[in-house]
Amino acid sequence: MRMRHGLVAVMMAALLVSCTVGPKYAKPTVPMAPAFSEQPPRQFEESQGWRTAQPSDSMLKGKWWEIFNESELNALEEQVGPANQTLKIAEANYRQARANIQFQRSFRFPTVSVGASITENRLSANVPTGLNGLQYGSFTLPISASYDADLWGRIRKSVEAAREQTQASAADLENVKLELQTELASYYFTIRGLDSQKRLLDDTVVAYQKAYDLTNNRYQGGVAAKVEVSQAKTQLNQTQAQEIDLGVERAQLEHAIAVLTGRPPEGFHVSMAELKNTVPVIPVGVPSQLLERRPDIAASERQMAAANEQIGIAKAAFYPDLVIAAQGGLQAGSFVNWFTWPSRFWSLGPQLAQTVFDAGRRRSQVEISLAGYDATVASYRQTSLTAFQEVEDNLSNLRILEEEIAKQHEATQAAENSQELAMNRYKGGLVTYLEVITAQSIALSNERTEVDLMQRRMDASVQLVRAIGGGWDTSKLPKA
Repeated sequence: MRMRHGLVAVMMAALLVSCTVGPKYAKPTVPMAPAFSEQPPRQFEESQGWRTAQPSDSMLKGKWWEIFNESELNALEEQVGPANQTLKIAEANYRQARANIQFQRSFRFPTVSVGASITENRLSANVPTGLNGLQYGSFTLPISASYDADLWGRIRKSVEAAREQTQASAADLENVKLELQTELASYYFTIRGLDSQKRLLDDTVVAYQKAYDLTNNRYQGGVAAKVEVSQAKTQLNQTQAQEIDLGVERAQLEHAIAVLTGRPPEGFHVSMAELKNTVPVIPVGVPSQLLERRPDIAASERQMAAANEQIGIAKAAFYPDLVIAAQGGLQAGSFVNWFTWPSRFWSLGPQLAQTVFDAGRRRSQVEISLAGYDATVASYRQTSLTAFQEVEDNLSNLRILEEEIAKQHEATQAAENSQELAMNRYKGGLVTYLEVITAQSIALSNERTEVDLMQRRMDASVQLVRAIGGGWDTSKLPKA
């Protein structure tokens, strides 16, 4: 009876003195400015395709691509989630991390095992036991249980680390999803830019064909030289080749979109449509909000929290480990009396273990954990700084491209006027066809540059969405 009371006292003491060792987690600070330096005066914001989010403004929603008002893009984006194989890998990694929480949590409860055995035994006739040649049966039904008291919080910290790793994996999943969605949008608008280029080249081929016909008729009439016909033909064929060459990049982009949406490239096609000349208004917010809206920053921060738990787990190894073990069951020499009350047996008692010498193994493990935590802190801060840079880059891209497009449009109009004047001068016999070719080349180059700038501005808008985290924030992380 006194022994039983002693065991109860030991178990109660284990529960009372249990505590956790290791540093308490606190999120490190990140150097940041109160606002992005590229934020212009309010009256100019909406013309640039972005604006500072006000307290009353709503942030981007989950389906952020709908702000571009492209029905075909909306349909393609919806197919990324269920079909993309890269996303399926990230989703499987998340489920694996989530299952690890229950695995670690299971160590907080007793482990119970049961087994039955029936054996027939015979002792050697040559052993000096007085039982020479004895033959007997053994019927055993043992039940054993063990419980780790977790005095220093090793198991609790392992559970917390698993939970934080799961949150990091969930953020990684969202980051992969955002990367794939913005990649698809970027490919889509590049195709739209190519379609605008093709429309431009189609119109140019028609104009050059008329110019060639005019030159050939003048040659037939003895007004123009043969070399002018060759020059017009060269200009026409060269432009037709440029038009055909657009198909190479467009086909490759279609194939890339097909793979992103989880289908084979064969037979996949994106309809023809020109690039729009406007970009949507994107609420940017302030740098401090970015830490809560970027899934890659959230994943890095959760990895940092998990690394902090590893320090406590490593330090817990310096303290004694208390395991309470129990065993009982039924044991008999025959099946007849196997399940009778006298066949019972049991044992119960605590086991206290303490490592007294390990040649510095535990201390090295603590140093490894500390260094690992420091690495995650540096990674978190670097990820945050890179995020600030990406937002600033795309804000400046939108602002500068807007200004550049305005100037380029003026240059395009001037080049088109020069081309028209050159053609009129040629028809009047004032200049050779070389001046027309020069004017045509300059005009086409400026027109294609303007389309390219429009496509780059749309891509910068997509990249700005990615830089601010799409429509995600840390409130969507799993809590349990």
